[in-house]
Amino acid sequence: MPNPANPEASARTLREQFPILDEGLYLNHAAVGPWPRCAAEAVRAFAAENLNHGPARYAAWIERTDELRDGLARLTGAASAADIALLKNTTEGISAVAWGLDWRDGDNLVLPRSEFPSNRLPWLAQRSRGVDVREVDICSAADAEAALIGAMDSRTRLLSVSAVQWSDGFRLDLQRLGDACHQRGALFFVDAIQQLGALEVDVAACRIDYLAADAHKWLLGPEGIAVFYSNAASRPLLELLQQGWHMVDNAWNFQRNDWTPADSARRFEAGSPNTLGQAAMHASVRLLLKQGMETVENRVLANTAHLLERLPALPGVRLASRTAVGRRSGIVNFTVRDQPPGQLHRQLSEAGVSCALRGDGIRLSPHFYQDRRELDRFLERIAHIV
Repeated sequence: MPNPANPEASARTLREQFPILDEGLYLNHAAVGPWPRCAAEAVRAFAAENLNHGPARYAAWIERTDELRDGLARLTGAASAADIALLKNTTEGISAVAWGLDWRDGDNLVLPRSEFPSNRLPWLAQRSRGVDVREVDICSAADAEAALIGAMDSRTRLLSVSAVQWSDGFRLDLQRLGDACHQRGALFFVDAIQQLGALEVDVAACRIDYLAADAHKWLLGPEGIAVFYSNAASRPLLELLQQGWHMVDNAWNFQRNDWTPADSARRFEAGSPNTLGQAAMHASVRLLLKQGMETVENRVLANTAHLLERLPALPGVRLASRTAVGRRSGIVNFTVRDQPPGQLHRQLSEAGVSCALRGDGIRLSPHFYQDRRELDRFLERIAHIV
C-alpha cells in the first residue's frame, strides 16, 4: 500500500500500475480506459487457475463476486450490495428500465437531446408503446436542470440523463434533478458511464432510482461487464426481460420448485456470470477504492482545470467545453480555428496522442493517475501543430 508519509514513493507506486504512461500520451479514458497492472495480473492468474484446476475453486470466485458488489456499492453510494447487479453493459441496464416499466397511456419521459445513442435509442423506442418522449436541448439552455425540470409534468414517469455528457464533459447537478423527480413522483435514471470511477457518485443523496455504467472507461476495467444499480423501492417496478437459473437466491439449488426471482438486484442476472470480467473489474475497483474517490476526483478535476487554463492561451484554440467549476468533469473538448477537426485528430495521433474526435472538436480525457507531466507534454505537442 502507498505510504502517505512519502508522496513521491506513493506516486511511483501508482504510476507503476499503468505501463501505458510509457507508451505515448493516452488522453482517451472517456472512450476505453487502459487496464492497470493489477487487472491484467488478475486475469492472468484467473487463466492459470482455470488451466491448472478448472472450476475447483469456484467458491473463491463467488467470494470475489460478493466483494465486487460490495466495492461497487461503495463507489455508487448504494445502501447495500443487494442493490447492485452485474450486467453485460450500460445498454442492458438502460433497456432493463426502458422495457421493464409498465408504461401507461399518456405517460411521458424526459431526456436531454444530446445523449449518447445508448441512453437515447431505448427511450425513443418507447414511442411504439404510446409514451411521449420529450427531448430537451440542454446545450443552449442557460440553466440545463431548469430546462429538464420544466419539461416534466404530472404524467412524467421518468427522467433519464447522463451524469456527464459524452461529447463535451458537461456535468449535470444530479441532486437537483433527483429532488425534482422526488417532488413530482417521477423515477430518475442515470447513465453514469462518464462519471463513475472519475468523480464521486452518491445515489442516495441524489435520489437515483436506477443507474448503469460500463467498466471499460473511467472504472479501468474490461468491456463486457457493467454495474446496474436499482434501489429497493423501485426495483419491483421493473418486469424482468430475462429469466434464468442465476436470478434467484441460492442459485445452485437446481432441484428447487420455487424459482421466484431474488428480491435483490440479482434478479436482473439471468444467466451464467462473466467470471473473467469480474476478476479484472474486481482488481480495478479495489485500486480506485484504495486511492479513495475523493482523491481520484480531486486529481481528475485538477487535470481538467490545467487544460482549461492552458489551452485557450494557444493560438486559435477555442474551448468547446463549458468552464464553470460545477460543470467540470474529466472531459475537455476544444477546437482550433482554421483546422479541420479530422485533420487535427490525425496530426495528434501521428504525434503519439490518443484522444477522440467528437462533434466538431477534439475530446481529451486524462485520468487520476496522470498529472501535469503528461498534460504539459500534450500542450507542447499541440502548440507545434497550431
